[in-house]
Amino acid sequence: MNIDDEHGTTVLRRVADEPPRRRFLDVLIGKPLATADAPRETIGKIIGLAVFASDALSSTAYATQEMLVILAAAGTVAFGYVFPLSLVIVGLLVIVTISYEQTIHAYPNGGGAYIVARDNLGAQASKIAAAALLSDYVLTVAVSISSGVAQIVSAYPHLYQYRVLIAVAMVGFMMLINLRGVRESGIIFAIPTYFFIVTMFTMVITGLVRYFTGGLGLVVDPPELELLHGTQPITLFLILRAFSNGTTALTGVEAISNGIPAFKEPRSKNAGITLIWMSSILGALLLGISFLAAHVQAIPSEYETVISQLARTIYDQRGVFYLVTISATTVILIMAANTAFADFPRLGALTAADGLLPRQLAQRGSRLVFSRGIIMLAFLASLLIIVFQASVTRLIPLYAIGVFLSFTLSQFGMARRWHKIGRLSPGQEVKERGSVLHYDPNWKIKMIVNGFGAFATFVVMWIFAITKFTDGAYLVIFVITVLVAIFSVIHQHYLSVAKKLSLDRYGTTPPRIVRNRVILPIGGVHRGTLAALRYARALSDDITAVHIAIEPEEAEKVRRKWEMYGDGVRLVIIESSYRVFMKPLLDYIEDIYSSRQPNEVITIVVPQFISSNRWANVLHMNTADALREELLTYKGIVITNVPYLID
Repeated sequence: MNIDDEHGTTVLRRVADEPPRRRFLDVLIGKPLATADAPRETIGKIIGLAVFASDALSSTAYATQEMLVILAAAGTVAFGYVFPLSLVIVGLLVIVTISYEQTIHAYPNGGGAYIVARDNLGAQASKIAAAALLSDYVLTVAVSISSGVAQIVSAYPHLYQYRVLIAVAMVGFMMLINLRGVRESGIIFAIPTYFFIVTMFTMVITGLVRYFTGGLGLVVDPPELELLHGTQPITLFLILRAFSNGTTALTGVEAISNGIPAFKEPRSKNAGITLIWMSSILGALLLGISFLAAHVQAIPSEYETVISQLARTIYDQRGVFYLVTISATTVILIMAANTAFADFPRLGALTAADGLLPRQLAQRGSRLVFSRGIIMLAFLASLLIIVFQASVTRLIPLYAIGVFLSFTLSQFGMARRWHKIGRLSPGQEVKERGSVLHYDPNWKIKMIVNGFGAFATFVVMWIFAITKFTDGAYLVIFVITVLVAIFSVIHQHYLSVAKKLSLDRYGTTPPRIVRNRVILPIGGVHRGTLAALRYARALSDDITAVHIAIEPEEAEKVRRKWEMYGDGVRLVIIESSYRVFMKPLLDYIEDIYSSRQPNEVITIVVPQFISSNRWANVLHMNTADALREELLTYKGIVITNVPYLID
């Protein structure tokens, strides 16, 4: 219990550590975890590679094929360019990896391009970065799942007509696994990830040995070469289009910088090592697959993937090793969606906390993950798969431009950060929202590294935008623009609400009017809260304000404000270990109810602010209706909400 001497306010603390009632959903996703379990839910480097690298590693299964799809327009003679293009892409991978390794150590709390842009380039740049990444994560799920289904169809062609249904079912499965939590999903996916790595390296090494010993032939009965735009000469534009298709191999490289908080301490070190592991494996596999695909003259096709052709050529038709390779590739492509499922909800929560998306996305679910973000991602990805009929070739033009836009903003932001650090004096410290700036004697070198990274990714972004514009890249540009506009509208709404609820220059509460006993649930202390308190005073002088503490910092803020504005009304803070709001509140009300006197009425006064814009009301929770539903049958309990109108 705390008593504020200046204001005479009593603050009581109560811990609600009883787990929520069991639900059917708990059977599928596991029992609820307490907030105190969060440190135990972090992951190490081995599991981290499975969680955050599956997207990048899986791209080796289709990046080479997508380059060949474009080069095929000039005939099989152009396939010889696929390996040189892969060398350039690996060089770009090295640049991006070095740049993001610096980002990981500079921003140990994660957030990647969004946080870097927000702190160094301003609000508009951060909105663009968030829009680019969120749209890219949706495409990651759609592309990776569709590509995984394409592998299945390659082995079992009679399933082709069911590919969309299979893909949507796979998205649902991934959603369910991720709702179980980061650590558990990582453990589940670790074995398939390493199985894929071993299987692919085995295939590549076997193929190289057979090539250098003269035993590797050409693909037997390859699919028919499909020319999407007719025969074309080998031009610079054609080469650049193929290059832009191949740069999809870099999607997912930024994932680790976004998910640093998921790693065990020391977080930045573990995340940085995992990033280097991932990039090394990715580069080696991309070069090996591209080299061998060009030699065996694999043909890009919707009906049989390049990996399938390569495996049956290396292993002499469809034997056990072929089936193992196809199985491993299918699994990793489906699992690639896991990277997006790990990062989309985190980024959604960050943007929601900053008021760019509905606040509900910032709330953790029963398994300490951002459940609403996971469900939203699954819905949007399924919609894309249905619209584009699970076609990787149709989805690829939409892919990667968002990634390289975020790459560019992140690296340019980091270059700006090093420039700011260079202006500090040794020993000087400047705290920003996402990190702390300290003088670094090597700031010039690091600024050059990030600056060069920004230039390289900027060039690739424009190559991609120009060469893929008519193929669908314009849709991504349009979507990003719309998302930025939506962010601005939502943010403006929250700013307007905060301004109208602000207690600045508000003064004191009106005199009390004694009536009857009142319980006043509060989520925060603002003008709407004090309007409800004023109404409660008209009913009774026996008033208890109740705050369910989900986050300790927020609860402390509520306590300080209540001591200042609560005018002596007692406050009960109930610490909810499982981040559940309704059950601890109901338990407290039931405790009061069980000890009430005969003919005593308990009035629950719920503050509620209402916006004059109807659409904006969906951005806020309605506690009064939820309480009415739960307490409707309780005799002697009256529930009323006090609306505070915001024009």
